[in-house]
Amino acid sequence: MHILLTRPLEDCYEIILKFKNLGHQVSHLPLLKIEKVIYEKINLLDFEGIVFTSANAVKFLDVKKIDKKIICFCVGNTTEKKARSLGFQNIITADGNVENLKELILQNFDKKKGKLIYVSGELISIDLDIQLLKEGYDIKRIVNYRTFHNDKFDDNFIETLKINMPDMVYVYSQNSASSFLKFIKICQLESLWMNTNLMCMGEKTSSILNEIKWKKIFLFNPGEEEFLLYKI
Repeated sequence: MHILLTRPLEDCYEIILKFKNLGHQVSHLPLLKIEKVIYEKINLLDFEGIVFTSANAVKFLDVKKIDKKIICFCVGNTTEKKARSLGFQNIITADGNVENLKELILQNFDKKKGKLIYVSGELISIDLDIQLLKEGYDIKRIVNYRTFHNDKFDDNFIETLKINMPDMVYVYSQNSASSFLKFIKICQLESLWMNTNLMCMGEKTSSILNEIKWKKIFLFNPGEEEFLLYKI
């Protein structure tokens, strides 16, 4: 089976190896570029809890002056793994869904205990901090990275893709979906996906790509990539 993965290499390196070990052909098309943002200096010791909605938010945070025993809320397993690699110990993890992450915070962090800090990228799908403010939490958001659409693609890769279109393509965010649609149109590939299954993280992501004719569209949560192989 030919599988196309669209995340930055460091975010999908393990799944690439896993799929290849299972005997699949894997192509890699990074749709987004990640750039660190210089954020305001802040005393992280003033906070009793920290919230991450992506592994990149963990990656670009200066964690030297933070208590690694602080209660740490992560949106999913990839984010949790990154947090643990940097020494965080007291981690509560959702299943990749920000709404579920909010519920975990409501259930496990008493707003009377102190302040929360929410670390994220510039673009977010849900205003988690605003929702928690409405619930009475003292929460501050800092933005420590931004994403850009990748607009430079290898001509040889595109020509090879036209000859051997993937059986499956994984798209992880609305931003990635927009970038993928742009790639398809720029490269004039609109009519070539009729035998490809589109795997999207959430309906909002898949809706951006609805104008392309796919074989089937599947929705998934992080960690279910391998499971989807057996659904088609």
